[in-house]
Amino acid sequence: MFLDPKVQADFETIGREACGFLYLISRDRADRKWIVAAFRSDAPVSYYAFDRDTRKVTLLYSANPALLHFVLAPKKPVIIRARDGLELVSYLTTPPGVEAKNLPLVLSIHGGPWYRDEDGYEPEVQFLANRGYAVLQVNYRGSTGFGLNFLNTGNSQWGRGTQEDLFDAVQWAIENGTADPKRIAAMGWSGGGFATLRALEMRPDLFVCGVDGVGPADLATLFRSFPNYWSNIMTRWRRRAGDFDHDDVLNRSVSPLYHVDDIRAPLLIGQGQNDPRVTIANVDSMVAALRKEKRDVIYIVYPDEGHGFARPENNLDFYGRVDEFLAKHLGGRSEPWEKIAGATAEVR
Repeated sequence: MFLDPKVQADFETIGREACGFLYLISRDRADRKWIVAAFRSDAPVSYYAFDRDTRKVTLLYSANPALLHFVLAPKKPVIIRARDGLELVSYLTTPPGVEAKNLPLVLSIHGGPWYRDEDGYEPEVQFLANRGYAVLQVNYRGSTGFGLNFLNTGNSQWGRGTQEDLFDAVQWAIENGTADPKRIAAMGWSGGGFATLRALEMRPDLFVCGVDGVGPADLATLFRSFPNYWSNIMTRWRRRAGDFDHDDVLNRSVSPLYHVDDIRAPLLIGQGQNDPRVTIANVDSMVAALRKEKRDVIYIVYPDEGHGFARPENNLDFYGRVDEFLAKHLGGRSEPWEKIAGATAEVR
């Protein structure tokens, strides 16, 4: 919605040349020359110059021009109703040129948990779609960007109601024929990694494998690893997520570490040795518990990484392993994993 009709006219002019969601990122002091970014899910972001006097729109550059030679997969926005009627804004991506029926599906779970999935370009989503998977992203209750009421529906629901939203979304994909019910994986980073562990524990009947990147297994340990200067932030975490470091019964009921006997599906876990938030000890304990129960788990540690992987070599290494892992359990196409020069992966 535009408050100024002149600005609305400007955006309509730009929109005839630039495809995507337009975002004004810079303008001169006279407000006559603009720099505008165009975001879309099936192409990298592109940047344009706009002269408000001449009405001329000029393409400056694409963030990744090499990708413009390929057909990428657009996200389809969908509204999925949770079991209590709550509307979940979600995104479904399917491989280009393939009928969206009976596909292997990856439930890609955002972290945060106070974050959201958006209708924009994501390399991970394109990678999965390229391999033949449908990708479902769900803004479960408590996700940001949908108003205060929606945010508050997530209070004291992390790992509980948030999980049910994810399961309801997968059931929606099964019932409409998109997903093959026998080929569904969960995958996520940080809070999404936690949700992946929780999904495999709560619904061993639904998920055939999981990929957990830097996900906490014990929420009390997670809370105790937060830095001292987060003392004011912890009030929010305890109020909105749960008082896990003081309520042992609650922690044991929600933390996946205490429910490894319920996990049946194979896991691929990636972790940074120097992660200050989800500590290596937190993840080590989960892997040890899984192996004690003789569960199938591949554990990859990167000694020079923290909370997520920053070095390109390590990302290439890990996603090569994800490629093989998902192909083994979901049946998508893959390339054989190869050692990446400079990657520091340790199989533990």
